Amino acid sequence: MRFHGTMRINDKGHLEIGGCDTVELARVFGTPLYVLDEELFRENCRAYRRAFARGNGRVLYAGKALLTLAVCRLLDEEGLGLDVVSGGELYTALQARFPASRIYVHGNNKSPAELRTALEAGVRRIVVDNLDELELLGRIVAELGTEADILLRLTPGIEAHTHEYIRTGQIDSKFGLVIPNGQALEGVRRSVELPGVRLRGLHCHIGSQIFELEPYADAARILMRFAREARDETGWTIEELNLGGGLGIYYTAGDDPPAVESLAETIFGAVAEAAGDRDLPVPEVTVEPGRSIAGPAGTTLYTVGTIKEIPGVRTYVAVDGGMGDNPRPALYGARYEACVAIKAGREADVTVSLAGRCCESGDMLIWDAELPALKTGDIVAVSCTGAYTYSMAGNYNRFPRPAMVLVRDGQAELIVRRESYADLIRNDLVPARLRDTMT
Repeated sequence: MRFHGTMRINDKGHLEIGGCDTVELARVFGTPLYVLDEELFRENCRAYRRAFARGNGRVLYAGKALLTLAVCRLLDEEGLGLDVVSGGELYTALQARFPASRIYVHGNNKSPAELRTALEAGVRRIVVDNLDELELLGRIVAELGTEADILLRLTPGIEAHTHEYIRTGQIDSKFGLVIPNGQALEGVRRSVELPGVRLRGLHCHIGSQIFELEPYADAARILMRFAREARDETGWTIEELNLGGGLGIYYTAGDDPPAVESLAETIFGAVAEAAGDRDLPVPEVTVEPGRSIAGPAGTTLYTVGTIKEIPGVRTYVAVDGGMGDNPRPALYGARYEACVAIKAGREADVTVSLAGRCCESGDMLIWDAELPALKTGDIVAVSCTGAYTYSMAGNYNRFPRPAMVLVRDGQAELIVRRESYADLIRNDLVPARLRDTMT
């Protein structure tokens, strides 16, 4: 397993993160356990700020990757903005006292309540996804007697080389207004006509876990070309260009993500060139990284349970988590690396498949992992699980969701409590006619 951030092998031969022995973390907090490396999370935030501070840039963290009250406080301290995609994410941010003036609100089907909350909180931008939403926003703005600064989300017609479920820039997508068929231009026309609605710029997101930079440059050129067309047709001039997130990270051997600095250079170069070619002012550039900040900073710890060898076929090593705390392997065929925490420095001598405990054949964390020999009770650490694990976790089979700890300088602090069985039934109700049969 490749080490990231503060990971190291300590004097006991154990995996250590943030100065904390992971074997001890598992003993104290139980497993499955999400471990977040605070130093690496902050450094990833700073890498983006440094790279995009060189130009007219703004960095927003994509809350859907991982969002808790503590994460919001880290983001605020590091000076990033925040993009949220639901009322729940917005509520979390506001409860953490994250400045509404640095929040962008996304989503393809925002409810009237979510839009009202966003407007009343004073968020910086609402990213409008479609014409129906634009009309709804216009009505709510009028009802509240307020104003809304918006971006229009467009689909630029770019299919990034990634899993089909996480491509979002192609024309056939549930997200955004299509440029070639005239929807996007109609969105601009309606926006500039709506009282109280101020169109500040354009947005697109081409996908996730992307290793190539040219699609970002292509998206910038397409949106700037459209911005010139929109100015010619309506007189509106672009102020902000938001190119979303999606930069890939290392999960397993063969993954070769570009540096954040290279992403910034590519985007700034393409935007400046396109603005010059189209006789437009260079807009503020906004990006929305999530995975590339949170992903490498997270590790999940599991305890080995049963071990089943099928001679001549494979050996299944079952752990006490799986698709309930990390659905990505089942959803996308996502691949991960792992190590045995108590034997972190030892060479691999067996090939096993790490199985989850959900009642699904597809609940497999890692197929054919090369590891030191395992026994029941060993702690397995799966790396790069900071993004789209806790945020996508569920209670299938009525397994409680894991706890999360923030580690730094040898200190581990609980930032998400482990769910209990009582939590699982907290919202369950029994009709009166069925209570008499309860004994």
